[in-house]
Amino acid sequence: MSPAFHSQVPEIRHWPANQAPVRGDAEFVLYWMTANRRPTFNFSLQRALEWAQHLNKPLLVLEALRAGYPWACQRFHRWVMDGMEDNQDFFESRAVTYYPYLEPVPGQGKGLLESLAERACLVVGDHFPCFFLPHMIEKTAARLKVRLELVDSNGLLPLRAAPKTFLRAVDFRRFLQKNLKPHLQQMPTIDPLQGVDLPQLPKTLPEYARWKPGTSFPLDTLPQPAPVKQRGGHRQGDKLVSRFLAERLQDYHQRSQPSLEVASGFSPYLHWGHLSVHQVFTELCDAEDFTLDQLHVKTPGSKDGGWGMSDNAESFLDELVTWRELGYNMCHRQSDYDRYESLPDWARQTLEEHAGDPRPQLYSLPELDQASTYDLLWNAAQRQLREEGVIHNYMRMIWGKKILEWSKSPREAVKTLIELNNKYSLDGRNPNSYSGIFWCLGRYDRAWFERPIFGKVRYMSSDSTARKFKMAGYLERFSANPQTE
Repeated sequence: MSPAFHSQVPEIRHWPANQAPVRGDAEFVLYWMTANRRPTFNFSLQRALEWAQHLNKPLLVLEALRAGYPWACQRFHRWVMDGMEDNQDFFESRAVTYYPYLEPVPGQGKGLLESLAERACLVVGDHFPCFFLPHMIEKTAARLKVRLELVDSNGLLPLRAAPKTFLRAVDFRRFLQKNLKPHLQQMPTIDPLQGVDLPQLPKTLPEYARWKPGTSFPLDTLPQPAPVKQRGGHRQGDKLVSRFLAERLQDYHQRSQPSLEVASGFSPYLHWGHLSVHQVFTELCDAEDFTLDQLHVKTPGSKDGGWGMSDNAESFLDELVTWRELGYNMCHRQSDYDRYESLPDWARQTLEEHAGDPRPQLYSLPELDQASTYDLLWNAAQRQLREEGVIHNYMRMIWGKKILEWSKSPREAVKTLIELNNKYSLDGRNPNSYSGIFWCLGRYDRAWFERPIFGKVRYMSSDSTARKFKMAGYLERFSANPQTE
């Protein structure tokens, strides 16, 4: 076992996933990049680099993408490939070997990680508490003969710092206000590889003969949806942060208006690890001339005045930190986060009491997929999802509520919501998107006035939305035929 060393990565953010040893006489340290697909503000890369420096070994970064993951499609592959191209350019000038691998057909990449691990001192990997990744990590850890160490770079609050599953935003917000500050003083290094000199690996590894590296892939071998116009990758994520702070933050209080574009657009980049919440927070603090010494709480649990920043910045941080990390808290602590049974008892009880209520209309999954309903607003939201891979945040709530109303049962609604979201959404298969889906059926909410179908679950309607907001621009943008529909 290699002797311990001082790490700049907080101890609460890294842990061994198996009991295998660190082999100091092996060839290199392997960073298995699966969730934090970026070269900056990345605790996992930083930890792998520390091991490489401690052992005086080369650092190999493996970023791979399977061909047969659930909901694999041209859209998601293109997004990851954009990020791989950015990473390849970045690592080219750094003292590491970058190994991007796109599996040509399902199963052909089997054995790549194990082959590299056979020659590695240890493997450092990303901890991501959602989708198939936890199961994949668990199975891999059991097979490896060398230590697999996981690193949490998901949020401002380390996932293991929360003592329980929080079921209400107000309770989680109160916990953050009391406990987050020390973790804000332990930020990842912006560019941990800058100025670093490590031993180098040969340009050609034996594995290349069987598993050829590269960032290109014949997308037409994958099913649709097709790629979106927007580009993925950490460079585009950087640009979005700058644009948001310079142009959109000042109007963030109007983010509920579907026809306005004042939202950050960060969600897909955060989901795929092309952007770090630590980077967003750091640059926001700079823009607000904010230091941690100014951090104060007026009313514990309140979303107003919790940071001591401008009103727009406060509202943005409540979304970025409280609501986003609330979902990560759920997925980290509960394996049933994506099942109907995970709903609060009161929500399941009231939904089941009204499961037999007559529905105004029942739509099949293909009809919903094609946006073939009588509801103009809902159709527009579904078309935005199909075309752009996102839905405006307020419209996403209407979108989910109507699917509950148009489904034979709440359980069927859950299946439909997950299928449509995960098929099209660039930020689907993420703790935050599961929060949005299950919020529509009562998660993180309270009981409201009872009504048909919904019971005491909060009701929302397209009619009230149309009265509340100016919808003409949104409808025109995402209407299949605005003249006749």
